[in-house]
Amino acid sequence: MSAVGSGGLPRAVPLLMGARFARAVGQGALVVGFTLYLHALGWGAASIGAVLSAALFVAVLLTLLVGPASDRFGRRHFLLAYECVALLSALLALCSTQPWVLGLGALLGGFGRGANGAAGPFGPLEQAWLAQDLAPSDRPRVFSLNAALGFWGMAVGALLAALPALWQRELPGALAFRPLFVLPLLGSMIGMWLVWKAPEHHPHAAPRDPASDDEAAAQPARREQNRMLLRLAVANGFNGLGIGMVAPWMAYWYALRFGHGPASIGPALAGGFVCAALGAQLARHMSRRFGLVDTVVYMRAVGLALLLLTPLSPWFGLAAVAWAVRSAFNRGTIGVRQALVVGLTDERRRGLAATVNNVSVMVPRAIGPALSGLMLARGWLIAPFVVAGVFQGAYLLAYRGFFGGIDAARP
Repeated sequence: MSAVGSGGLPRAVPLLMGARFARAVGQGALVVGFTLYLHALGWGAASIGAVLSAALFVAVLLTLLVGPASDRFGRRHFLLAYECVALLSALLALCSTQPWVLGLGALLGGFGRGANGAAGPFGPLEQAWLAQDLAPSDRPRVFSLNAALGFWGMAVGALLAALPALWQRELPGALAFRPLFVLPLLGSMIGMWLVWKAPEHHPHAAPRDPASDDEAAAQPARREQNRMLLRLAVANGFNGLGIGMVAPWMAYWYALRFGHGPASIGPALAGGFVCAALGAQLARHMSRRFGLVDTVVYMRAVGLALLLLTPLSPWFGLAAVAWAVRSAFNRGTIGVRQALVVGLTDERRRGLAATVNNVSVMVPRAIGPALSGLMLARGWLIAPFVVAGVFQGAYLLAYRGFFGGIDAARP
C-alpha cells in the first residue's frame, strides 16, 4: 500500500492532483490563446483544424503504446517523460514562430487541446495511479475532486490568457501571445517535481485473488470485462465526435462570430471552467443519490440543450453564459465517468480500461476539428453545433442503454 497522506487518502493522490492543477493552468491559457495565435500568424481555419486533428491522432498512438504497458512497468517514468516533452515544446514555442515548431508543440505538447490538466496521451496512467489504493466508495469523490482541480487550473489559465491585451503596444500582433507559453513551461516543471515525489507500487505486485490463478475460472470474468469495455468504446465514439466538432474551436468561434479578442474571450472561457469545477462537485453529490450512470445522463441532457442554444445566441455575453453553464453539466461529469471506468476491470487491467476509455474518445474526437474547420472556413458557424448535438444525443442513449444496470448491481 502507498503511504497515507492528508484526509486518509494515499499520499500519491494529493501529489498527482497538484501536478494536474499545475498543468491545467498552462493548458487553460493555450485553449484561449493557441488558435488565436495561429489566426494572428495568418493560419486559416482548415489548417488549424488539420493540426488539431493530427495532434489528437498522435495522442491516440501514444496512448495505445503506453497505457497497457504501464500496467506492467509502472507509471512514474512515463509521466516524467511526458513532462519533459511538454517542457521542451513550450520552450521552443517561446523562441520561434516557425510552423514546424508550433505544429510539433500541438502534436507532442498538446497546445490548444485543453485536457483539463491531464498528462495528454498519458492521462490513463494518472487515472490508474489514482485508483491503485482507493476503495471503490472513495473513487467518485476523489475523481470528481481531481476533475474540479483541473477545471480551476484551466480557469486560472484562461484568465491569464487575457494578458496579451495589456502589452500589445510593446509586443504588437501575434507577438503578444508568445509570453503565454511560459505558463505550460512552468506547469511542466512543477508537475515533474510532484510526479517524482509521488509513491507508486507496481500493479503486478498486488496480492492476487487465488481464484484468478486458475485461468479457466478467470475466463468468464475476463469476457464480461471485455464486453463492458467494448460497450464503453462504442458509447465514447459518439461522445468524441460531439466534443471534437466544437470544443477546440470556442475561442476561434467567438472571434469569428462576435469579433472579440482574448481580453473578453479569456474570461468567458474561464467562467466555463469555473462552472465545470462546480459541476464536478454537483455530480459527486448527485451520484450518491442517483448512482453514477443516471447522474451522467441527467446532467449531460441539460448540457446538450445548452450546447444547441449557444450558437443561436445573438449576443456574445449570452452565448458565453450558455456555454459556461453547459460546461457545468457536461464537463462536470468527468470524475463520475472516470470512477465508473476504473471499476469495470480488476486492478491489473485498470491501465487497459483507462486506455480504452481515452482512445475511444480521442479517435473520433480527432476527426471533429478537421470537419468543423472546413465548415468554419465556409462561414457555417451553426452547423458544427448541430452535428455535435446529434452525436451527444446518441451518446446519452448508448450510455444509458449499456450501463444502466451497473449501479443496481453494485453494493
